[in-house]
Amino acid sequence: MKKVLTIAGFDSSGGAGLQADIKTFLTLGVHDLSVVSAVTAQNSKGVYGKKRVDFLKEQLETLGDDIKIDAIKIGMLSNKKDIKIVKNFLKNRKIPIVLDTPWVSSSGYDLLDKRDIQYFAKKLFKLSTLITPNTLETNMLVGFDIKSLKEMKKAAKKLHKKYKLKHILIKGGHIKGDVAIDLLYDGKNFYIHKEKRVKSSVDFHGTGCVYSSAIAAYLAKGYSVKKAVKKAKKYITKSIKKSYRISKNGSKYLKGK
Repeated sequence: MKKVLTIAGFDSSGGAGLQADIKTFLTLGVHDLSVVSAVTAQNSKGVYGKKRVDFLKEQLETLGDDIKIDAIKIGMLSNKKDIKIVKNFLKNRKIPIVLDTPWVSSSGYDLLDKRDIQYFAKKLFKLSTLITPNTLETNMLVGFDIKSLKEMKKAAKKLHKKYKLKHILIKGGHIKGDVAIDLLYDGKNFYIHKEKRVKSSVDFHGTGCVYSSAIAAYLAKGYSVKKAVKKAKKYITKSIKKSYRISKNGSKYLKGK
């Protein structure tokens, strides 16, 4: 069985971060290895606090010394020290690395200080097989708002050149429309992945985590980046349709259409 490592934050509500990654790995038939980078205080309404786990280096080194890792997915890193630790761990590893960019929670809480975003990009982007920012996160890097596929392409080209990327996947879920469009760019070709948008009266939580961890699982299984993204896009769409809302009154399925 392929073994995929997630480096991510702990979500006390169970909807995103480490827990979302582990659920995805198990569903897709790969063994989960998990390293906690931070603990968050959050519920279905949003994130209300975070605390760095001062044990990151030891967790990574212990796993690396004993277990053959087939792919790595990276999620929340809350400060420069942890970014540096992860950078050193990734150096010279010849395996697929999927780098998610959860810098701000869907409720607007800063998971990484905005002053450290450029440091994050400079240290980790070039080591990654694929980075997976959504349009809001991409805006922070390119300096203009992305509201169309044309602007997604412009941003992908700019970031690929600036950071010497291997692949970039810009997720267009925040762009309005009946179709959710994601754009994959490898420095030469654009690949557009479309799925009918799942309609709901509430915002979804943890979709980026599930998407990127699904890509990592498929890469570990030997799929190309293009094929892994295509399969993960279908997986996340199905997951959203089956998602449910938690509340004090119990779980309520969203019955997405």
